[in-house]
Order: sequence, then C-alpha cells, then structure tokens
Amino acid sequence: MAAKDDPPADTRDALEVLESEAKEWDKDAEIDRILKAFRLDAYAVLGLKPGVPESDIKNTYRKKSLLIHPDKTKNPLAPDAFDRLKKAQTELMDEKHRTTLDEAIADARMLLMRENKWTVDSPELRTADFERKWADKTKEVLIDNEQRRRRQVKAQMQEEGREQRKADEELDARKRKRQHDEDWEATRDQRISSWRQFQKGKTGDGSDKKKKKKLKPIG
Repeated sequence: MAAKDDPPADTRDALEVLESEAKEWDKDAEIDRILKAFRLDAYAVLGLKPGVPESDIKNTYRKKSLLIHPDKTKNPLAPDAFDRLKKAQTELMDEKHRTTLDEAIADARMLLMRENKWTVDSPELRTADFERKWADKTKEVLIDNEQRRRRQVKAQMQEEGREQRKADEELDARKRKRQHDEDWEATRDQRISSWRQFQKGKTGDGSDKKKKKKLKPIG
C-alpha cells in the first residue's frame, strides 16, 4: 500500500525516466570528455590536477570506470573511452611514468613563465587564462618529448638491425668456412690417392726413357 505522502504512480514513473535520462547524459558527457582529452596527459584523461595523491587517482578511476563501463551504457564509444581511462590510470600508478609526466608539466610552466618574463609572484599565474596557456604549453612539451622518444626508438631499432645483420653475416661466414673445411677433409683421401698416382706415373715415365736410351745405337 502506498504511503499517504507518496506521489502518484504516473509521477513516479516520469521521475524515474528523467533520472535515468540524466544518468545517461552524465555517462555520455564523461565519455565525450575522456575522448577529447589530450591522451598524452594522463591527468587530463582522468580529469585530475597534477600532483594529486595516489588515493585520489584510485578513487577517481573507480568512480569514472563504473560510470562509463561498457556494460552499464549503450554508448558505442564507451569501450574506447574506458580503455583510455584504464591506460591513464595505469600510467599514473607507474612511478617512473608519472615522474616523467610531472617533469614535463613543470617544464611547460617554467617555459611559459620565461617566455612572458613572469616570476613566481606574478599575479598572472593565478588566473584562468594562465591555466589554459599552461595546458597548451604542456601539450607542446609532451608532443615534443613523444617525438623525441620515437626518434630514439627508431634509431635504436636501426642500430639493432645493423648489429643483427652484422651478426648474421659473421654467422654465415663461419658456416661457409666450416663447410669448406668439412669438404676439404672429406676429399683428403681422394687427393692423396690422386697424388700418389701422379707420382707413380712420373716414376714410370722416367724408367721407360732410360731404357730407350740404352737401346739407342751408337754412332
């Protein structure tokens, strides 16, 4: 039996529909935000400020992952957004990666201050405009770092390729030498036999010539 102050059934149904639509809108909005976030900045993907404690990273990931989980929304972009969210959380939980990211963000702030000749006490550093400029400069630094990393990886792969080709060539040379030695040894008896036959033939030719000379008439 409904309580005296409960709203009518049709009103409750309408409220539930509105609440469900609101939740879906929140999910779609978060999925859109994640996919538009700069993917090289894990903080941006999670919607966090640099320097937050590890507990904030874990809590934020847990809440957002539950919100946009592909099993809890019909949004076709949910799997991609969920994967990016998971990747960002993994990167921030990796101490080495997080340190590298923090250094890049700090470098971006320093470069921005240097370009504009600001000091740590400059009032511009406490404005929303500075935050936007800092975010843009961070993107530039991260892109530059990523391009440098890719060049290093490419150079390393090329060097490893050269080393591998050199090793393969040395291995082929050793194989050819070993095969040559084996072939030489395999024909050893044949060569010795041929030499003996040759020597024997030479000896026989000499004896005949001597006999012929003895039989030759004098004068």
